[in-house]
Amino acid sequence: QVQLVESGGGLVQAGGSLRLSCAASGRTFSNNAMGWFRQAPGKEREFVGFISGSGGSVYYGDSVKGRFTISRDNAKNTVYLQMNSLKPEDTAVYYCAWYSGTDDYNRPDGYRYWGQGTQVTVSS
Repeated sequence: QVQLVESGGGLVQAGGSLRLSCAASGRTFSNNAMGWFRQAPGKEREFVGFISGSGGSVYYGDSVKGRFTISRDNAKNTVYLQMNSLKPEDTAVYYCAWYSGTDDYNRPDGYRYWGQGTQVTVSS
């Protein structure tokens, strides 16, 4: 069993920045890839980014490329999502997830464990 706890969400003006954190416990963290997704009201869950266990491979969704950065600190069992140049359309609940390899890294079905989510609201 894995527990994931996100933090760092909040209200920010367009153009601003936020850093989300996701703390993991329960299993060996450094060997496992992680992902970030987001879901806005009435929309499907959207892929934001993926990071391999070592941090050497990182991929982003098209809508966030060049603005968001994923990183991880395996000593702290934590993965981060730095969000810059935020736009109102980035407003959503953001989730971190534990990649299980059951589907592609950009699909929710590829992840077995999910955090509870943290709300990010970007005002115009």
